[in-house]
Amino acid sequence: MRVVFLSASGEVGGAERVLLDLAASLRRAEPRWELHLVAAAEGPLPAAAAALGVHAQVHPFPAALARVGDAGASAGGSRAGLLPSLLAAAPGAMGWTAGLRRRLKAIGADVVHSHGFKVHVLGALALPRGARLVWHVHDYVSGRRVMAGVMRRAAGRASAALAVSDSVAADVRAACGPGLPVRTVRNAIDLARFAPGGGRLDLDGLAGMPPAARGTVRVGLVATMGVWKGHEVFLRAVAALDRNLPVRAYVVGGAIYGTAGSQVSVDGLRRLAAELGIADRVGFTGFADSAAAMRALDVVVHASTQPEPFGLVIAEAMACARPVVVSAAGGAAEIVAEGRDALGVPPGDVAAMAEAIRRLVVDPDLRSRMGAAGRVTAERSFDRARLAADVAPVYRSLVTESSAGSGSVDGLGSADGSRSAGGSGSVGGSDADRSDSNGSDSDRLDSGGSDAGRSDSDRSGAGYGGRGGG
Repeated sequence: MRVVFLSASGEVGGAERVLLDLAASLRRAEPRWELHLVAAAEGPLPAAAAALGVHAQVHPFPAALARVGDAGASAGGSRAGLLPSLLAAAPGAMGWTAGLRRRLKAIGADVVHSHGFKVHVLGALALPRGARLVWHVHDYVSGRRVMAGVMRRAAGRASAALAVSDSVAADVRAACGPGLPVRTVRNAIDLARFAPGGGRLDLDGLAGMPPAARGTVRVGLVATMGVWKGHEVFLRAVAALDRNLPVRAYVVGGAIYGTAGSQVSVDGLRRLAAELGIADRVGFTGFADSAAAMRALDVVVHASTQPEPFGLVIAEAMACARPVVVSAAGGAAEIVAEGRDALGVPPGDVAAMAEAIRRLVVDPDLRSRMGAAGRVTAERSFDRARLAADVAPVYRSLVTESSAGSGSVDGLGSADGSRSAGGSGSVGGSDADRSDSNGSDSDRLDSGGSDAGRSDSDRSGAGYGGRGGG
């Protein structure tokens, strides 16, 4: 079987880390399959994929297409300037899609597996006759008014959608309508890389700060600069802590998005820290190896201000046996057990976050118990070996269906979450819909990124699902 992954980014963030973990899992489980990657930008992703035995190539987005997106608008920004951007990007998008179609035909793709909103849509337009398209949805669709409409129109050309959480699956069904089988496949990670033992970063050195005093509890937000990742909430929570508590806070990550309005600036966060009077208690490390950064922390904070599609940083922190403070909404609420392997707080609630951080700072036994429980959860639920077992049967069913001319996909629920008597749901779009005519036809923290170890969605080097590049 020939599987082609499409990525709207060349960076290694949330969705891209999932792509790599899926590729690693498939390579181990199905060594005879031919895996390919077409990335829409240069960056560390192609090299990381190649290290796994994936045939990687770059088909770069034109600049106007790379910039366009409604991620900023979905986070509260204005949509007023989106239409001119879309119009400017249209000619380049048409040319890029025609080029992608040629590449997919040359590969002889059986399954095209897209990661990111832009390549979901453009992959649907480029799909050659006989190939089947799988959308891997790492983010909520309905919050993006423009993209939701486009996705609904393109859904008939996709054979299946995989959602990273039940929350996202429900959103995809609501946004894309009936006819698109949707299945939840939760993210998984490399438990050997994200483990309690291993190297630890000198976070103070990376942040240009003097070494913290002995006994200091290190609390960190590990995330991209996404506007909804809660950096301001985190800084305000740190400022609300008693200054006598032995705490030093860290912001691990940097700016990587290309979509306008999708991220905050480190300079802006530094100014806020100064205004809050905590500049001497907060370090900004920039890009760093996320696993080694987490092992250097005593507490990991997830501060997203909007419901999290999944929250890969949560799984990674738990795998490193670190207690986590979690903005418990959306997919993030599905993967933690409140009070056992994480402390949950309402998104955007500064006081609740400060109290959760305080509880962990003053109670080392609680940190230890919660960290140990988190590792158990990670081993039970987040081992990436599971990904091939979840996804390979979907591929096989699609290829069998394509050969037999069937209209169902075994193992996938229908758009309303139900299953037919045969365990399959109807598939939108026929081969006639996939003609070869071109007619009218979206946290990088790891600076190197090649360790095989978030999409035009969240791009943090550790791999965090989110709303990045639209």
